[in-house]
Amino acid sequence: MKLFALAAGLVVALGSAPALAQPTDILNVSYDIARELYEDINAAFIPAYATETGVNLTVNQSHAGSSAQARSILEGLPADVVTFNQVTDINVLARNGFVAEDWQSQFPNNASPYYSLPAFLVRAGNPKGISDWDDLVRDDVQVIFPNPKTSGNARYTYLAARAYATEAFNGDEAQIEAFLTKLFSNVPVFETGGRGATTAFIERGLGDVLITFEAEVLGIRDLRSADNLEAVVPSVSLLAEFPVAVVSKVAEQRGSTEIAKAYLDFLYTAEGQEILASNYNRVHDEAVIAAHAESFPEVRLVTVEDVFGGWDRVSAEHFADGGLLDKVFINQ
Repeated sequence: MKLFALAAGLVVALGSAPALAQPTDILNVSYDIARELYEDINAAFIPAYATETGVNLTVNQSHAGSSAQARSILEGLPADVVTFNQVTDINVLARNGFVAEDWQSQFPNNASPYYSLPAFLVRAGNPKGISDWDDLVRDDVQVIFPNPKTSGNARYTYLAARAYATEAFNGDEAQIEAFLTKLFSNVPVFETGGRGATTAFIERGLGDVLITFEAEVLGIRDLRSADNLEAVVPSVSLLAEFPVAVVSKVAEQRGSTEIAKAYLDFLYTAEGQEILASNYNRVHDEAVIAAHAESFPEVRLVTVEDVFGGWDRVSAEHFADGGLLDKVFINQ
């Protein structure tokens, strides 16, 4: 089956004139640390699409904290597609009419072509002996992760740490809040997004441990091999899905809907899944999973649904103004 049969069929059915009327560029608005990933995706997608349709595309990219990106779209950033790291940020777009209400049913795996989890990056030799979440609240440990008000990456960190504390303290909310308050107090500076946090840890030398998605942890470890940085996967972490959607309000106005859909469909192809896994993202294609099995250690993953009752409840109870996050985030 051809990768872009739908788009190619449109070209054939409508003839050359309508095809020429379509835009030859789309904008992918994505989360902060995904720039290099989507550069690799684009390098494969663009020639494949040209082969199938005869259309030479330009795929433009925009990267910042996922929640900040959602606000930018509401304020006029003309995204054709979003490739975010948090369901709530696409739900915001759906509630405001930018994305279809049933967006999670429009692509496989609840419109999440890949996933990851919060993990740790520590300095050479792991001098502080960091192995799990409880090490992050010690007085001698400084932790780096971005601002959960602007970063989906950081919201996963907050939720993963809360899930760990909920188990460790048998649901005692006072002890959970004390644990999280100490964790936040151990962060010397809150960057707006994941890439800023990585820069603070790597380039500015801040902190003893960086918390970010496993894909970023493993990628930075390899990129900075001379620094002998080490990846640490905690005993339990949170499933971090990476949802995607066509921004229908923009795509329909621009005539880019079919191109946008083809772009996101590519993420589910064997080639797309291979690129995702090569960038240390966990994927759903069984053959690709088997080929990259050594890259991904076993870890017990909990879900937002199982621990917190789903994203709607998380948004209302934790991330709304005055919610549970505000009770422990003392360095705003």
